Amino acid sequence: MSSYLSFESDRLYLRPTTEEDAALVLAILTAPKALKFIGDRNLHSEEDAREYIRSRALPQLREHGYANYTLVTKETGTKVGVCGLYVRPDLELIDLGYALHPDHEGQGYAREASKRIMQAAKERFGQLKLSAITHGENTASIKVLEALGFTHQGQKTVAGYDGPSEYFEVEL
Repeated sequence: MSSYLSFESDRLYLRPTTEEDAALVLAILTAPKALKFIGDRNLHSEEDAREYIRSRALPQLREHGYANYTLVTKETGTKVGVCGLYVRPDLELIDLGYALHPDHEGQGYAREASKRIMQAAKERFGQLKLSAITHGENTASIKVLEALGFTHQGQKTVAGYDGPSEYFEVEL
């Protein structure tokens, strides 16, 4: 994975997610909030999470040079979440997304990592605008998006999500 870009912010290292992050991905995507707001990705084991990473994150990383990034604290080396840029067939713009391990929510990591990924989207990947989607009841995520400068554009139906998602855009 060393040929792909990694980034850092004040408190975090952001590096491409690999199969070694399967336990983190499993913990995040099976947490109650993720099941409610992201949906059930049918992950029941670390092997399921490794396959999820192999089939979704790694192909996009190879094709576009960006995908999902694992967030690692500089202070302790703890993996606290993921953040990334995603190509979604139902969206014209690249999608910014993030999810934190439940033990590390509410500490500003999503906002910090997103700001750094947004900077990389513009400076390294040539993006002028980004989109973001979230569940209408995910008020914490909506607050993060608004703090990052995203504006609500209505609702969109996106494959892999139950019902319409709240849709946001930001100019970089």
